[in-house]
Amino acid sequence: MDKDYSTADSVLIEGGRIKAVGREAECRAIATHAEEVNLDGQTVIPGFIDPHGHFPDSGFLKLHRVDLSPPPLGACSNIAEVLEQLHQKARVTKPGDWVVGAMINPAELEEKRFPTRNELDAVSVEHPVWLFHVSGHAGVANSLALAFRAVDKNSQDPAGGKFGRDPLTGELNGLCEGMSAMGKMGDSEFQISYEKFLSAYVDAADEYLGQGVTLAQNAWATKTLLGYFGQIANESHPPIDTMVLPAGFLEPKLTAGELDIPLPEPGSGIFLGPRKVFVDGSFHLQTACLTQPYFKPLNGDPHHRCELPFSREQMVTRISKLHDLGFQCHIHANGDAAADLALDAIEAAQRANRREDHRHTLIHSQNLREDQLDRMATAGVSVSFFPAHLHYFGDFHSAVTFGPDRVRNMCPTRWAEERGIRFTIHNDAQVTPTRPLHLMWCAVNRQSLSGKTIGQDQALSPLSALRAHTIDAAWQVFQEHDRGSIEAGKRADFAVLSGNPLDDPENMQKLSVSQTLVLGETRYRS
Repeated sequence: MDKDYSTADSVLIEGGRIKAVGREAECRAIATHAEEVNLDGQTVIPGFIDPHGHFPDSGFLKLHRVDLSPPPLGACSNIAEVLEQLHQKARVTKPGDWVVGAMINPAELEEKRFPTRNELDAVSVEHPVWLFHVSGHAGVANSLALAFRAVDKNSQDPAGGKFGRDPLTGELNGLCEGMSAMGKMGDSEFQISYEKFLSAYVDAADEYLGQGVTLAQNAWATKTLLGYFGQIANESHPPIDTMVLPAGFLEPKLTAGELDIPLPEPGSGIFLGPRKVFVDGSFHLQTACLTQPYFKPLNGDPHHRCELPFSREQMVTRISKLHDLGFQCHIHANGDAAADLALDAIEAAQRANRREDHRHTLIHSQNLREDQLDRMATAGVSVSFFPAHLHYFGDFHSAVTFGPDRVRNMCPTRWAEERGIRFTIHNDAQVTPTRPLHLMWCAVNRQSLSGKTIGQDQALSPLSALRAHTIDAAWQVFQEHDRGSIEAGKRADFAVLSGNPLDDPENMQKLSVSQTLVLGETRYRS
């Protein structure tokens, strides 16, 4: 994964770093008393780097929440199955403690809706019950959870959010749509103790290392989570390196040391990265902001595009503050209208205070237009795409979000590549699970669950997909000097694969990770 697209048959490691890479004879010539490992024809690549995710959410899902995923990732096909899973959790949960479900996707349930407040009250009136939508941008609550949120039928919808209501009585039906409507329940920090966080960290680390990932990412850390990451970094030996993206609103107090939380010490394996900013929401909920109406608007309004929650002036202020402080911004902008706003803000910040290598990055940006990609190439803006959507949700986007014509250019990786824009691909775990080989397969084959190919003209080559998850992922967060390729001087972070992912593009997802090394030490072996 170097700039020359080199391959080699031997690598020499010393002190956790790559000392030499090339032909076997060359490495042997400078090796002194070296231990020899013969991988018998397997393929070694740089360890995968997670460009955008929410580590250790998968550990929370496994250990502390109820997985309400529909097939093929889970077993909940209808509301009765959702409620039964919640009943089982409530039976073993102390009264008063929360019962939290995650990964629910009404679009994939037979009823095509969320459970209601009354249905969740039937699960338990002794536990607050709260379910996260698969996107993380909405949830549904029972009466106790709504009481915790301190809202009732007289509560006004907050800016950028909405409370679901019974159309006849006006009573809240439990739905909280948007980050502002979810409030504290959106971050769920009130449910998280340090002990639970540490257990989720260790479990998720095992999962990630088993998939060949050597650098994880948490892409939205508020004050409490930052403190937990700092505590893990300083009190234990983190099993996997993690880049943590603080919420943008914490600055400048975070950098000024005014938050009174432990921050990771240098060299601990946990470190801070770009600052995170949100512009819009989710395509599933149709809270992502588009310039053209949704193909089948869920609210019945044929002109529905989702209004932007911020003005241009507000977004320029947010981005300029972080830009002027010297931070890189990762900006959640799902729809093209949101991307317009983000690009306006970046360009305004650059005009006022030019930085030659800011690497501000749009996150998701599923329906970028060609004129926007032209602007990005000129402004030095990067992007992290979400091609797993094409597989898990492509049929939904074809039928509901964009329609069969517009969906073909969803996740336009080829357009970005043609313009020389350096980009990455991600899973946004836990929205879709961290499976790098499968993610690459999604970007290369663009095949939905029903087997349809969605926009083959936008497909990546296997090599481009691999670069997007290794060296380009390192570059996107200013780590290319130390990670992402197998070159002398860099960290000896490797994934050993059962075969070469470039050889059989249609079946690369069937390869397995047999070993993961971090600084030359085996952290996972199948």
